[in-house]
Amino acid sequence: MRLSRIIMALTVGLAVVAVPTAAGAAQPQPTPSATTDPPQPPPYPPTAASLTVNRPTIYLGETVVLTGTGFGPNETVDITVTVTPQAAPAGGAAPARRSDGTTVAMAPVAYQASAPLHFTAYTDAQGRFTKTYKPSVTGLLTFTATGRESGRTASTELRVLHKKQPLPVTGDSLGTPMKLGGGLVGAGAVMLLLTLAWRRRQRFGGAAH
Repeated sequence: MRLSRIIMALTVGLAVVAVPTAAGAAQPQPTPSATTDPPQPPPYPPTAASLTVNRPTIYLGETVVLTGTGFGPNETVDITVTVTPQAAPAGGAAPARRSDGTTVAMAPVAYQASAPLHFTAYTDAQGRFTKTYKPSVTGLLTFTATGRESGRTASTELRVLHKKQPLPVTGDSLGTPMKLGGGLVGAGAVMLLLTLAWRRRQRFGGAAH
């Protein structure tokens, strides 16, 4: 009788101890990566920088405005200018012509570059800047802007044309006016001689009567 009570007590005790162990084993355990690895932010594409001019084509002596966007906030932007000479007349510009219709060869004129080919601009808090520029050479100008801190770069082009000049006066263009003027002078001289002869005849004819 006593032995059966002891066996029953041991059985109840083992059952009480086993219940929490089984309950803990049933709960899902977090994986090591979920507790140690920080959450990764979603990837975002980098902001693309851009550089534009307010007028793509100008005449020498005019000023353009460069506008840059997408650079780093409050950073220094280095701008370089590359000049490609333009020997042929630009599209839409008619070559000089003589009075007989033949064209006049226009040699390219060399200018001393006084406008800077390297300069800087400063962006605002949104990474934007504006800069005025007055070219001193003709041709195709390529502007390249690079942010010192962000490393972002952008470029744009500007075509600078020669100022419109009056056509030069050549021997061919003077020939026709001079010929016309000479003919008028000759005709005037003949008319003057005829007038004098008529007056003289009238004077002497009247005296004879």
